[in-house]
Amino acid sequence: MLEEFIKDRYQRPIISLRITLTNRCNVNCLYCHHDGMITSKEEMTADELYTICKIAKSIGVKKIRLSGGEPLIRKDIVEVIDKIASLDFDDISMTTNGILLEKYAEDLKNAGLDRVNVSLDTLNRETYEYITKKDYLESAKAGILKAVEVGLYPVKINMVIMKDINQNEIKEMFKFCKENNMVLQLIELIESENCDDDKFSADYHYKLDMVEEKLSEMADDVRERKLMQGRKKYYIDGGEIEIVRPVDNTNFCAKCSRLRITPDGKIKPCLLRNDNLVELISHVRSGESEEKLKEIFIKGINEREPFNS
Repeated sequence: MLEEFIKDRYQRPIISLRITLTNRCNVNCLYCHHDGMITSKEEMTADELYTICKIAKSIGVKKIRLSGGEPLIRKDIVEVIDKIASLDFDDISMTTNGILLEKYAEDLKNAGLDRVNVSLDTLNRETYEYITKKDYLESAKAGILKAVEVGLYPVKINMVIMKDINQNEIKEMFKFCKENNMVLQLIELIESENCDDDKFSADYHYKLDMVEEKLSEMADDVRERKLMQGRKKYYIDGGEIEIVRPVDNTNFCAKCSRLRITPDGKIKPCLLRNDNLVELISHVRSGESEEKLKEIFIKGINEREPFNS
């Protein structure tokens, strides 16, 4: 199966392309790292995104993931999905905070979006406001339920676990997900010893080892996602839950199969680096040939190397 994919110099297949559509967001979460992107106000048009995805498809990319910031802030988001979906990828997904999802879910589904991951760390209103600095919990929940209703399946809930903030809410969130036929993903903060930029991670890091041990004991079935760093899926009493470990580890790097595009149109070979970006959008805007754009993509792929080895 993996022979179908283009590979980097370390024989890692490039299965998916993750595009950050915007750095703009309607919340201000405590732990946000902007998906590893340098802050930029520039954004690509729907037609430019189509061209980039067309080249990605031509070199063997099978899946597209759209993220932000908050992608639903873009007024042309349905058009973006429609254009990308016309290229017939195996899977088109989106990461969103869900606040605008009730408004857009049906149109996104009809345009060709397959599924959504929704960032939701708590079902408690006060905790939600503390984490996001906004009072949008009910809007987010309504958006999530609308996504389930229209069939953006599977809806996955991304819950970042933080010490002394929400580590005691896992059971309640799992119940919410199970009752609404959603998958819960528990995300562990990166642990840091720095006291400056990463002070939040250092103060609020909560190891999920004991949580995973308990899940293993409770599970009716356990399956491994081999193309997703070997992380495990736990099936418990009709519900599904995953543990997502921090990305600063050798296993994540060894099995990384994703290439990224910044909102201002650069190829980002590694989530954890910004010193090896490859300029792409200026070549798209100058009307260079598909063959030339393909060469630039391959250059970006050849820049990939494990950050942790």
